[in-house]
Amino acid sequence: MTYKTIDSSRISISELMQPSHSNFGGKIHGGYILNLMDQIAFACASKHSKTYCVTASVDTVDFLNPIEIGEMVTMKASINYVGRSSMVVGIRVESENIRTGEIKHCNSSYFTMVAKDDNGNTVEVPGLIVNDKTEVKRFLKSIKRLQTKQSRKREFDSEDFSHTDYLDELKHYRVKIELPEH
Repeated sequence: MTYKTIDSSRISISELMQPSHSNFGGKIHGGYILNLMDQIAFACASKHSKTYCVTASVDTVDFLNPIEIGEMVTMKASINYVGRSSMVVGIRVESENIRTGEIKHCNSSYFTMVAKDDNGNTVEVPGLIVNDKTEVKRFLKSIKRLQTKQSRKREFDSEDFSHTDYLDELKHYRVKIELPEH
């Protein structure tokens, strides 16, 4: 198996946010940012795997700060984890007010990308060489997110899953349960 450094597939893109990218509130539309994030995730994963990649899932998309028209948005992507055919691409989104130089952290997300061949079959990707503490932490956090996701899927997809087991938990939420008696 071959191994590649994280630096060898790291990508950064910057784009000036224009009025055509805005939503009805005058801020940059979240969907536009997600589209850019998907593009950089694809580019980073394809650079690492040297093949076509598809988006399998997106984890933790929290919009922390709004992006204004006229700001420069920079996205930085790196491979945080590799499986056999999958890769987790970590993406950091920042915006910069060009006039003041103020930089805001707008979003960090994790895209799971899967490498495919020309027939749509999954292909093995190179292993990962991690060479600093931050890269080790990112790899470990990716494993933890994957384990949590698998555990949640097992619980929710289980044939034994019953809503009645969880009704007491709903008392702490703003929900009124009005189920038929039968």
